[in-house]
Amino acid sequence: PGSQGCASAPSVSLQYGLYSSFMGCFVYCFLGTAKDVTLGPTAIMSLLVSSYAFHEPVYAVLLAFLSGCIQLAMGLLRLGFLLDFISCPVIKGFTSAASITIGFNQIKNILGLQGIPRQFFLQVYETLRRIGETRAGDAVLGLTCLAVLAGLRAMKSHLPPAAPAEPLAVRISYLIVWISATARNALVVLFAGLVAYSFQVRGSQPFRLTGSIPQGLPAFRPPRFSLAAPNGTVPFQSMVQDMGVGLAVVPLMGLLETVAIAKAFASENGYRIDPDQELLALGVANLLGSFVSSYPITGSFGRTAVNAQSGVCTPAGGLVTGALVLLSLAYLTSLFYYIPKAALAAVIISAVVPMFDAGIFWTLWRVKRLDLVPLCVTFLLCFWEVQYGIVAGVLVSGILLLYSIARPPIKVSEGAVLLVQPGSSLHFPAVEHLRDSVCSRALAASPPRFVILDCCHISSIDYTVVVGVAELLQELHRHGLSLAFCGLKDPVLQVLLSADLEGFQHFSSWEEA
Repeated sequence: PGSQGCASAPSVSLQYGLYSSFMGCFVYCFLGTAKDVTLGPTAIMSLLVSSYAFHEPVYAVLLAFLSGCIQLAMGLLRLGFLLDFISCPVIKGFTSAASITIGFNQIKNILGLQGIPRQFFLQVYETLRRIGETRAGDAVLGLTCLAVLAGLRAMKSHLPPAAPAEPLAVRISYLIVWISATARNALVVLFAGLVAYSFQVRGSQPFRLTGSIPQGLPAFRPPRFSLAAPNGTVPFQSMVQDMGVGLAVVPLMGLLETVAIAKAFASENGYRIDPDQELLALGVANLLGSFVSSYPITGSFGRTAVNAQSGVCTPAGGLVTGALVLLSLAYLTSLFYYIPKAALAAVIISAVVPMFDAGIFWTLWRVKRLDLVPLCVTFLLCFWEVQYGIVAGVLVSGILLLYSIARPPIKVSEGAVLLVQPGSSLHFPAVEHLRDSVCSRALAASPPRFVILDCCHISSIDYTVVVGVAELLQELHRHGLSLAFCGLKDPVLQVLLSADLEGFQHFSSWEEA
């Protein structure tokens, strides 16, 4: 379902959505680290590609090749650690907003409406304005499919295990129910297709159908590095210049989306992912995908949710998915014609609804309210554009992280001397904060007090901090005060001595300190 809907975004033929749907499945099976993630075309990536590929399949395929090269290079350089800056609140905000936007995006298919815009707020407005145009057949089928899917999911979660001592008939019944509940998505689509076909045979059709898709496998060939145009040939250099900033935006958003989805499902299911390996998998998938006329792919939230709800246990599930797409392209595209869009919409809605986590807002309110800021920023901006929401959430998280580095907790205890104890390592943004904390208390006291800097929590400092502490020493000396150090750790002491600044020369060894 996703591949057909996404292919329409860049205004290329529907089969390009299917061409983009199988290579990622095979590659991720061998290189991926999250059992649920499925790589493929998404609406977000398709809209980005449409912006930079000018609705030209040749540009889109070349963009997949170049994006794959960039992502592969990042993986080989082990730059995946940069993705560790995607915090849990950002991921929760993204998944919660994505579940709403993707789910509501399917309401138009449940109601049988056409011509609904893709932007979320316009989508909500148009859907509510035109709700009177709802097609009864699509609505009844879609709601029925939703009810069946919800019932089968509940049945699976409450199904007691069959003991080996149970009669054979009971064990067979358990197996039938378990298979039906696990394969509920396929069964619902199959049932809906048969219903639509029976109406077609009778000469009436109350449902909106998927429609015809050209049959046949794509040729395996390298992407074209030039484009024939009416007034000549567009060379590779010109094509790259035309795509411009898209060569940075598309691969970056692809890996952000993939890792955000992988982290979300990994945290839900209690396993870990390797960001460097995810980069390699995505890069190789885009690189090889361009040889089968694929446009850029990324982690698909909808298909990953369907995977998780279907009970997939390992990345090897991608082999089955990829094989089914190839089989469909070769022989079954004619059968897709009869699949009602309402049934596919019900499958997607059923898969993404459980990803909405309303409880995270209350949890963060209790645990650390400041974390609500990146959560809410990500959540709200994802309704505008998902990529903006993720980037904004990462930026806000980064600002909060930098603020904690620039303003570390400093405990000041007053007595015969002033004991100053930073609560963490010191880096250059924190120098002025440390100097202000010491001078404001040491010089304001009556009489002024000597200062002891307790470094027991400081495991690293940089050169700017050394210079700042040296200036602090000089300022205290001008007022007849001294600064002593205690609890110095060896790495910190080595930095102080290596700087060879005035005031530190008497620290000739760790023992003297």
